[in-house]
Amino acid sequence: MTAPDASLPLVSLSGVSKSFTLHLREGMRIRVVDNVAFEARPGECVVLGGPSGAGKSSILKMIYGNYRCDTGRILVQDGDESVDVARAEPRRILALRASVMGYVSQFLRVIPRVSALDIVAAAAAEGGAAQAEAWARAERLLTLLNVPERLWSLPPGTFSGGEQQRVNIARGLAADRPLLLLDEPTASLDAANRAVVVRLIEEKKKAGAAIVGIFHDEDVRDAVADKIVDMTAFATEKAA
Repeated sequence: MTAPDASLPLVSLSGVSKSFTLHLREGMRIRVVDNVAFEARPGECVVLGGPSGAGKSSILKMIYGNYRCDTGRILVQDGDESVDVARAEPRRILALRASVMGYVSQFLRVIPRVSALDIVAAAAAEGGAAQAEAWARAERLLTLLNVPERLWSLPPGTFSGGEQQRVNIARGLAADRPLLLLDEPTASLDAANRAVVVRLIEEKKKAGAAIVGIFHDEDVRDAVADKIVDMTAFATEKAA
């Protein structure tokens, strides 16, 4: 991955607010966050802190373009262009996902009957790696994350929860993308595998990636965080 310009944030949020309308509850609006502002620069891991329900996962989904924010700007740097995800067309958001943004959720969602090795190698190839390099990355990541080699040729739908999550992490980190969004990637991992994830995050930071993450494991959060954003600072009333 070519190191991005460290003088520019890879993602910057300003004035971001979000609410949900409950159509089955007579249109009641649930307000999640208000006036969120922070940025993440190359080589920096910004951790979103706060209790459950504070809007942390919603923020990641807004950056990734799964949710639209009500107000504000979400600028993602794509080369020399700053793209406002809050207003971008779906095609532009898909292009950002293909080349700029990676996302690791808590759950593995994949096409059935595709092997674990194929899933991770395909993610590396989608990020621009040549075929041989894609396979090498997949094998390295699955090895580091202690996924037994006997499972590599099998579809991960039959794996344990922890094994599935390790495949999920390998897939999310296989491509060289400048911006990584991590939503509790270590939630179902033991201490040894959490330590591996910390090592992999540090590798990405050294390569110049900006990371925005949610980590409920204090040891992981303390190890990787360069800055913690307290989401309670952006709390708002829950109904309007």
